[in-house]
Parts: sequence; C-alpha cells; structure tokens
Amino acid sequence: MYRILFSIALILLFSFGICAQETTFHQDVAVINGISEGLPQGNIEQISIIDNTPIATTDSGQYEWKDSKWISSNKANTATSLPKYKGLPEEAGKVLSTTNYGNTTYVGCENGLYVKIGNNKWKQELPSDINYSWALKEVAALTVDTKNRLWFGAKQGIGRLEKDKWTLFTGKEGVPYTHFTCAASGPKGQVWFGTEYGAFRVEENAIFYRANRRWLPDNHVNSIAVDAKGTAWIVTKNGLAQIVSQEMTYPEKATYFTKQVEDRHNRMGFICQSHLTEQFNLNTSELAISDNDGQYTAMYGAAQAFRYAITKDPEARELANRSFFALKWLVDITHEPGFPARVIIPVDWHEPVNEQYSKEYNSKHQKNDPFWKDIFPRFPLSEDGNYRWKCDTSSDELAGHYFYYGIYHDLIAETKEEKDAVKQVVADVTDHLIKHGFKLVDYDGKPTRWGSFDPDYFNSIWGWDQRGLNAMMMLSFLNVASHVTGDPKYDEVAEMLREKENYDIYAMHAKEFFPPENAVPWDNNLGLMSLYGLINYEKNPERQIMYRIALENAWLHISKQKNAFWDGLYGAMAGFFAQKVDEGFFKPQELFTENPLFAKASIDRYYKSSLDNRYMTETLQRIPLDLIGYDMDNTHRLDIQLDPTPGQSAGMGWGNDTYALPIDERGHVRLDRDATVLHDNEGNGYAEHEGTFYLLPYYLAAYHKLIEP
Repeated sequence: MYRILFSIALILLFSFGICAQETTFHQDVAVINGISEGLPQGNIEQISIIDNTPIATTDSGQYEWKDSKWISSNKANTATSLPKYKGLPEEAGKVLSTTNYGNTTYVGCENGLYVKIGNNKWKQELPSDINYSWALKEVAALTVDTKNRLWFGAKQGIGRLEKDKWTLFTGKEGVPYTHFTCAASGPKGQVWFGTEYGAFRVEENAIFYRANRRWLPDNHVNSIAVDAKGTAWIVTKNGLAQIVSQEMTYPEKATYFTKQVEDRHNRMGFICQSHLTEQFNLNTSELAISDNDGQYTAMYGAAQAFRYAITKDPEARELANRSFFALKWLVDITHEPGFPARVIIPVDWHEPVNEQYSKEYNSKHQKNDPFWKDIFPRFPLSEDGNYRWKCDTSSDELAGHYFYYGIYHDLIAETKEEKDAVKQVVADVTDHLIKHGFKLVDYDGKPTRWGSFDPDYFNSIWGWDQRGLNAMMMLSFLNVASHVTGDPKYDEVAEMLREKENYDIYAMHAKEFFPPENAVPWDNNLGLMSLYGLINYEKNPERQIMYRIALENAWLHISKQKNAFWDGLYGAMAGFFAQKVDEGFFKPQELFTENPLFAKASIDRYYKSSLDNRYMTETLQRIPLDLIGYDMDNTHRLDIQLDPTPGQSAGMGWGNDTYALPIDERGHVRLDRDATVLHDNEGNGYAEHEGTFYLLPYYLAAYHKLIEP
C-alpha cells in the first residue's frame, strides 16, 4: 500500500505542526511486497537488517531493499542454521531457537528451555509467575529486547524474564496463537513474534495481532526483522510485508480519509463504495452503487457538518452542502414529492441494472424470500430521460435522511436558499408518509418492502418485530420535521400516534435483542441515528425520560462492540439528557403523577452516561487506513470466547475481556456491522469502503466533546 504511505507523507508534509493539545498515536500500515517490487514469487526464507538495509533470503538468492525496490544482493549469505550444542540432554529434543542473554546462552528445544551454566552443562528453565508454572514445549522463539529482557514463545504461551522474575502470557492475557516460528526485538522494548498463523507485536502487556491479507501476504511467518525506525519486515511463504508504525493525529487521519472519499468514493455527489477490478489494487478502483447511497451520503454530510461546526473550514461547509443537495435530488427526481430514491445513476450506466432485476428474477427470488417486492423496472427513468433512479426505498434511507436533515439545519443552513431547501424537503418527505398512512409508497401505488410505519403493520404477523424500531423512527421523523419547518401539524400528528396508537410506549423497546436472528446490526444504525433526532428535539420532559430509558435499553446490547459511531451517538444523547437535568428542565414532582417517585428515580439512574470512552478512542486510533474489504478469520485464536447465546450463529465471539476484538484485527470496515463475527469478508479484496467509517464517529465525538482532539 505505497499509495497510502505516500498520502500520509503528503498530509504530514503540508500540516502546520501538531498543536500542543492534539492527541498523537501510532498508526500501523502494511505494505505488501512481491513480484512487482522485485522479489521472486513464493517462499521467502529469512529477513535480516545489515547496515540498516533489509536483506531477504530466498531459494533463488538474496535481495536487498534499495530505492523502494528489491534488487539482487552481493552481500554474504545471511541464512544460518541453528548450531549444535554439546551437553544438551537427549530428552531436550531438537533445537528450535537460541539467543544470548545475561552473559550466557539460552536454547529453545522441542521439550524445554535450557540455559547454559558451565562448560557443556545445561539447566532446564521452568518459568513460573503468580498464575502459571510451565515445563515448556516447542520453544521456537527467543529474543532479547532493548530493555534487556529475555522473551520466549512456546506451546504454552509467551514469557518475559526481567531481573530474574518471569511474567507469563497465555490466550487469557491476549496471546492469539502459539505455533511459533521466530521472534525479533524492536525499539522501546517492543517484541515481535512470528507464528504459523500471523505475527503479533508485544508492547509491555499489550498485544497487537497482525494476520490475514490486511497485514500479511501469507499467514505462515518464516522470519521477522525490525529496523531502527520500528518498521517490521515480515517474510512469509508467499511474499513479504512491511508494517510501518506512523505517528498521526486525529485531524491528520481525517484529512487522509476526506481525500480518500473525494478521490475514490464520490459519484455525482453521492458517497459510495468502490469496486476493484484487480484484487487488492486501489489503482483499479471503479465507483459502485448500493441500496443505500442516500444513507451513506447523509452520514458523510453529517461528518462534514460536525467538522464545520468545530473548525469553520469552508471546505467542510461545501462538502456538507453538496451532500445535502444530493439527498434532496434523490427526493426531487422520483414519481411524486417526498418519495426518496435509493440511488441515481446516468442512463448510460455500465451495468444492466433493470435486466439484473427482471420479472423472472423477482419471481425466482420470492421463492426464497417471500417478502421480496415484485416491481419492474426497479430503476425507472427520470422525467428528463437522463437518469435512472432505484425504487423500493427502505427505512435505512429515511433514517439517514432525517439524521442529516436536522444536523444540516442546525449547523450548515445559513442562507435563505439553504434554509428554504431543507424545510421543503423535510416537509415533502414527512407529508408523503402522513398522506399514505405512515408508509413509503412506490410508483406502483404499493408500500415499499421496508417502508411501513403504520399501526396495522405493527400489529401484523409481518411487522410485530419491527414495532418498537419503526414506531420510534416515525416519532423521530415528526420531531425533526417540527424542528426544521416550525409547522405545529407535525406535533399534532405525533401526539395522535402517541395517544391513540401507543407509539411512545413501543419506542421504549426500540431494538430487538432476541432471538439472535432478529438482532440485525444495521438496526443499531437506524435506531441510534433516529433516537438522535427524537431526543435532541423532544420538548416534553416525560417523553425525554422515556426516550432516555429507550436509549439505555438499545445501548446495553451493543455497548461492547467497540463501534465508535454507536459509542458517539450514545454518548451524545446521554449528554443531552444530563445537560437538561443540569438546566432544571425536569420537575420530578410534576411528572408521571400516578407514581411521583418514578421520575426522580429515573433521572438519578440515567443521569450518568455508561459510556467508557477508552474503547471509542481505541477504535478511532486503530481504524486501518486501508479500507479494502479483506477476508479476516479469527476463529482459530486462543484469546477469544465463543458466544453461547441460544440460537446464535456459529463463529460469533469476543476477546477474553468480553469486548469485541480490536477494529484492525477484525473483518468489517463499515459502521453497521456486527463486531462479534469472527470470520468476516467485506468484498474479498475486490471492494474498498469509504472513509466515512472514521470521519463520522471522529467528528461526532469531537463535536460533542467525547474525546480529546
């Protein structure tokens, strides 16, 4: 990924220095080397650093790194076999590793770790600490770090010897895998271990796992060398990886991702994924379409609106405006006012979109999915004949639109044109829903598959499980409409839905938790994005308490996902509530008079946010710069627990700390995925995802003062 490193270099070159208050962190980037960089195809046996130059040893000779290429090397062959040691007990078995430490020699063997104590005399080392006592097996990795500490990697785990005291680590302490092949030390006491399934870096007691194609060309690591700058050179059975650790700040990372979106994910103002015609090659990027161009554009627009509110950068305002008017175009292009399209494409789009969704396709698809909507064409022509727009719009799109409409109105709309435009589009969409009995109605006169927000749907066999989420969303849409337009009719409609149809009671269970098949992760986006508008613009204190309870109910189920967007939304809304408490908004003795104790008890209970900002910070810092969708398999790891929930799919789990694995070690690179999926694939190297994945949670958190900038 030299393109990523080059982009970082440009950002750092043109940045004006790091302000004293800005947080800095280290960003890992992997650069895969193979034939195009001058290496032969296949296995690379060994890597070493000689005179600050990496030297790779292969079956066909040695290669040195020069001017960003591998060239044939005339240096002496660095490949060495392990020496034979006299006096080692026969039961020690084969020698697997060796190092010098404390003026003596340590040897790792099949059946133990041995230390030389005299001429041809050896003593078996039996490491132990407060938790473990081991007679080691398969000690295939030994090294000494820059703090003069001895490290080993063995079948049982890893160990560190410091001042005659051992500290031992297993899967419980975060060791992901123990079939070791090598070890190498780096700066500041860092140690790298290579295994038959990836490599990992240890920094004191923290472990960073680097496996699968995001980080390595092959998981079987043969050798590791670390240069003076801390770059790890890792050779495998199928190529080499450089893992560079670059110091960055949050704003620098945001600059990188804004450029990434603008360069490769902007289609006529709509933010979209990109398809790679050649696996893993960003130079072959082509713009793609999805079902949710509106939601993804709204999320990018919201990111830029928060950015503008923080920085007053005119570029942010321009991008936020572009995103809003793209959303408005989705509404303006369709068959009647207020119906938003999913997607707009030129009439000469290269894919045969209507042929893909033919009548025959619809009929066949309905056999496996009886709720699939049979509508043709799925991409009707625009009135001017220049575009096609995708119909059968869902609640996902509405959640995105309304989330951004309120934010745009509050933070961006300044001119009369902008204010009038947002008022008009919000009124159009909301009036469409009211006119059609709280349904999105398509050009065929029938509701879209996922566009029903009406009482009859909630009380049917088809919609009972959507009742809480969709009732809450409808109330949110009405709150946003009331706030943006100032028209009291939307408050009147909301009151009718609450009093006659109990929408506010339904909304208190705004997220399905069980059975697992009903707990779909994208509903967390829909729920939290809609709660944002519902809570932010609610004027009634009793309902504020009800919706704060709804927020906590929705949040607890996902609070260990390490999703910085969900964390940020929860933290912001919990902050709204706490602020209102501090302002004296609630008069507990006047609320819920049928039980005067309820209001005060609820306020006391929910005043304090349950957000732990550490995990949002970890995720924002560790979101990889490379957002290609890789196949990431963590099912083999020793540091995980499988999800025992009845009815749960196989291959679901989390780390031994009961939280999801870190973001750069797992597969999903979107804001609406389940982080507990242990084997995930977002395109198998043929898709790059947009940097909104970082931009929205970062600017949201910074705007609401949930993180240090």
